[in-house]
Amino acid sequence: MAITINSRMGTELSPELEKTIKDIVDGDKRRVLFDLGELDYLRAPTLRVILKAVKQINQNRGKVALCALNGYVKEIFEGNRFQGTSTITDSVECGIEELLSAVKAA
Repeated sequence: MAITINSRMGTELSPELEKTIKDIVDGDKRRVLFDLGELDYLRAPTLRVILKAVKQINQNRGKVALCALNGYVKEIFEGNRFQGTSTITDSVECGIEELLSAVKAA
């Protein structure tokens, strides 16, 4: 499952985004890719929702790829120790490869 979060969603957490992420996680998806390439700013509520999703997916023995992070957003995720709980990749393609390799290993 892939979720693209753009700049508007990163600064104004929309109820639709929060519901979409909740539905995906509650639907027991075990491989989730977050495409953050269009995100240049991230507010705390959006970070909180993503962190909660990563935590729940990990508890379900799933895998998360955070992809195409730019400057400030990359610093936030690296600073919040997401690297230990999810895979951070430079591109969506690399994220897909990481998730596919996790499926093959399972």
